[in-house]
Amino acid sequence: MLKRVRHSFLTEKESIEQEGARSTNVDMTLFGAVLALLAIGLVMVGSASMDVSSATFGDPFRVVFKQFLFMVVGLGVMGVMMLVPVSRIQQLSWVGLLVAFFLLVLVLIVGREINGSVRWIPLGFFNLQASEAAKLCVVIYLAGYLVRHLDEVRTRWSGFIKPMLVLTGLALLLLAEPDLGALVVLTVAVMGMIFMAGARFHQFLVMIAGVIVLIVLLIWMEPYRMARITSYMDPWAHAFGSGYQLTQALIAFGRGAWLGEGLGNSIQKLFYLPEAHTDFVFAVLAEEFGLIGSLLLLGLFLFVAWRSLQLGSRAEARGMLFHGFVAYGIALLFACQALINISVNTGLLPTKGLALPMISYGGSSLIVNCLAFGILLRIDFERRLTKATEVKPVAGRKAQERKTSEAAGGNTNG
Repeated sequence: MLKRVRHSFLTEKESIEQEGARSTNVDMTLFGAVLALLAIGLVMVGSASMDVSSATFGDPFRVVFKQFLFMVVGLGVMGVMMLVPVSRIQQLSWVGLLVAFFLLVLVLIVGREINGSVRWIPLGFFNLQASEAAKLCVVIYLAGYLVRHLDEVRTRWSGFIKPMLVLTGLALLLLAEPDLGALVVLTVAVMGMIFMAGARFHQFLVMIAGVIVLIVLLIWMEPYRMARITSYMDPWAHAFGSGYQLTQALIAFGRGAWLGEGLGNSIQKLFYLPEAHTDFVFAVLAEEFGLIGSLLLLGLFLFVAWRSLQLGSRAEARGMLFHGFVAYGIALLFACQALINISVNTGLLPTKGLALPMISYGGSSLIVNCLAFGILLRIDFERRLTKATEVKPVAGRKAQERKTSEAAGGNTNG
């Protein structure tokens, strides 16, 4: 009987150790999806930029080579963030707000103007888009705030209003660039995080109404934004003016049909479609890979966003609130920006300059997104590790109780 008890105990112990070993692995499903997006992005930037790169720099591979370097740096940053304990990030979460304000003020002082907007800080080897880094910093700060003031957020208006005041300050700086798109993405992420933290629904509705009114006023106050709305309503009436980008993108979608023209065979990227390798890279992909390729990429975006929210939910259920809130924020930033870019490309939203995450050309967006997913993978790693350490004592106690019970039974029979 003792041999049978010992064998049962060792078998259970081995299974627990195997589960613990598995639970400390990286989420390879999410990691693989992110790598797939990076690979697709590199291919599409290369396809969409060769003619423009050749005409601008005399080298058709210069843009795609820079994108490759950005991708290598991004993967390195992702690897580093996977080694940083989330507790350390939580301790410094308040620094995130300071960094966000610093970057948004600095870009107004020393920023580089491109296409009428001052959004980039020149660093020599590349231009840092301040809003990209600031959005992630705000998410990290807000996650720390929600953990510290969770009861206040759920029960009182003050807990709800404080982060809105912070967002107002950031909004003024973003509008000074101007960068309405980044403001919309950040607002959605902040609102979503507060809602998932358990804020009262009527408070949430009041905030939504206020944001809608504010966005309408901001559009009405700027003539170029009103022109975009007009061209959005009827782009073909302004095909050679404010609706030029959208009409050229729609032509690309029409040419792509079901299966596309084939990789590299896009005509719209040949100086017809402006920003073909940045804001409108999805239209080039649709022309070359058709509806099927577009839907596959859209499905990949939806999967990454869903998986990220799922990891946040699992962390929150484990009692790791900061981990969960950061994961929610990263998922919302990623999903909202991808949704807006794809909607702009397809004419569902007015034209707005926002990069397609992990796909569009640009060092700031790619590196910051890789950094964010590095944090996300670390969050899930720690959640799995916590599960493994919590399961062992429970299993060990059950095995000990079974052993004691069988031993007591043996003594009675003897």
